[in-house]
Amino acid sequence: MTPEELSATIAVCIEEGIAAGEIALTNEDIVEVRVERPKVREHGDWSTNVAMQLAKKAGTNPRAFAELLVARLATVEGIDAAEIAGPGFINIRLAAGAAGELARSIVHAGADYGRGETLAGTHINVEFVSANPTGPIHLGGTRWAAVGDSLSRLLEFHGAKVTREYYFNDHGVQIDNFAASLLAFLKGEDTPENGYGGAYIGEIANEVLQGAMETGEDDPLELPREEALEFFRARGVHLMFDQVKESLENFGVHFDVFFHENSLHESGKVDKALKELKASGALYEADGAWWLKSTDHGDEKDRVVIKSDGNAAYIAGDIAYIRDKHERGADLCIYLLGADHHGYIARLKAAAAALGFDPDSVEVIIGQMVNLVKDGTPVRMSKRAGTVVTMEDLVDVVGVDAARYALARSSADATLDIDLDLLASATNANPVFYVQYAHARTAGVARNAAEYGIHRADGFDASLLTHEADSALLGILGEFPRVVAQAVDFREQHRVARYLEEVAAAFNRWYDNTRVVPKGDEEVTDAHRTRLWLNDATGQVLRNGLGLLGVGAPERM
Repeated sequence: MTPEELSATIAVCIEEGIAAGEIALTNEDIVEVRVERPKVREHGDWSTNVAMQLAKKAGTNPRAFAELLVARLATVEGIDAAEIAGPGFINIRLAAGAAGELARSIVHAGADYGRGETLAGTHINVEFVSANPTGPIHLGGTRWAAVGDSLSRLLEFHGAKVTREYYFNDHGVQIDNFAASLLAFLKGEDTPENGYGGAYIGEIANEVLQGAMETGEDDPLELPREEALEFFRARGVHLMFDQVKESLENFGVHFDVFFHENSLHESGKVDKALKELKASGALYEADGAWWLKSTDHGDEKDRVVIKSDGNAAYIAGDIAYIRDKHERGADLCIYLLGADHHGYIARLKAAAAALGFDPDSVEVIIGQMVNLVKDGTPVRMSKRAGTVVTMEDLVDVVGVDAARYALARSSADATLDIDLDLLASATNANPVFYVQYAHARTAGVARNAAEYGIHRADGFDASLLTHEADSALLGILGEFPRVVAQAVDFREQHRVARYLEEVAAAFNRWYDNTRVVPKGDEEVTDAHRTRLWLNDATGQVLRNGLGLLGVGAPERM
């Protein structure tokens, strides 16, 4: 019996109690019945607080309500016992057969186990990384690549249509400074103020120059300075962004849209949006500038949209961008932004509201810094980018799987320290190794079983899964749909990673206490065959969870 099946069974018992006049409620009063693992394993397989939720509506106390429900649950096939605990919790112990059926359900569901439909019909635009194309992706952007892609996978797993989008900032002074840095390198000049250093600047500059020479173009160094800057701006940004795209692809992150900020200005979309906001009264003029009435929508202060010099402020592009996303069909726009963008939450929601959209159609997730640590000391190891640690640096040391897992297994709003020595180690102290090795072990058990002539098709008897380790592992596996649903609801991909570590721990205990392949001259029994189903169910859950994190599930290690 799965948690979903048990929840439905409890709801039916309540409905039956209402129909029989035992419970003074209407069917409309019934809340969503949730079951979860008891804190103390000996208390049973599942626990629910539904009696505490409904007792007041029923005009009684929680324990009295629970007594009525327990009496009905005791008659349900597959439930071995139901007991009242504390102020009105109901602890439920399943019969071995009912609990064990979960193994077969998981195997049959395969890659769909844990999938939900809560977001079916919803189009979600997830914008992440979006680093300026002025250098390699740094460690903060690498974290967003891992988190953003994992969240996108989770949203899709619950039915959403997801557009992964990268906002390509090719409009503004950062690009001007980048072009000036390239030109200064080739002319042997000092890096300009607010310019960019690092070996990659020389690499890009030389590649731009070589490309011009190979195509027979005029030497860009001989052009007037403004023309030379424009030349390096166009060619340099293109080459740099190609490197960024390649790094992301190698990291397993594939974007559906690379949106150019400059297109908003060149197409007139910024001017059009601001003209409409002026007409609607959402903008007002003061001190020679135009301001968005963002305080009308919960922002702490109004925001300058058109500066006193007549140039558009950065938020002008944001406003047009929100409209463009909605016009492309997005029902929800999720932004993943760095710690220095905390003020953007209110201003982006205010911009959406001013445009006539639901402010809740904009979500902003703020991420914190990432530090690399080796021997307890912060690491600065990038040769290409000076003091900036890049995506390539991290991947070179620990690999894609370890990097993605380490960056996704913690809440995005917490500062993260990554121990390079630990992450590169093949030990159980390394979380990604621990989980991947557990999956490889399930594959190894299945191979050994096949060599011994043990196959799932030859038998399954759920009532034989009576060992305490069987029950504990089944209980953990049954939690996967709930964990995924919570990760989706709270936008917290790290819940999946931490859950997988629990699965690995439960599987290792099960592996130490039970057998799929008999010892010595022992005969193969239905218990061995049935436990192969449980072994394979565990492997399926680990694969599904790792897949949601964009991490591989190796069969041999």
